[in-house]
Amino acid sequence: MWTRKSLVGIFIISTLTTLPAMARSYIEIETAPPPVRQEIIPGHKRGYIWAPGYWNWRGNRHVWMAGHWVKERPGRRWIPEHWEQHGRRYHFSPGHWEVVTRDDFHHDHRRR
Repeated sequence: MWTRKSLVGIFIISTLTTLPAMARSYIEIETAPPPVRQEIIPGHKRGYIWAPGYWNWRGNRHVWMAGHWVKERPGRRWIPEHWEQHGRRYHFSPGHWEVVTRDDFHHDHRRR
């Protein structure tokens, strides 16, 4: 039998574990990010793709996050973190994996 105290504890724990992910997934500010920094990409690392560096928003300022290697996921492509301007505001899109469709595959190879 669940007591009121145990239910409150579960709610607090579940809220604390989901809030950081939610906070990172939606950032919209009025301050444009600085120009992207040029990075030297270390030598190829088999089974990994390079996720380029990006400007993150921490507190009240932009902070550079260096590029890093991300383990490949077959059938998916990495969409890097980036900022999009919407009117006078800037929206941050976190990096994520996107499923590669058959149409994407054929389209990419036609451009080569």
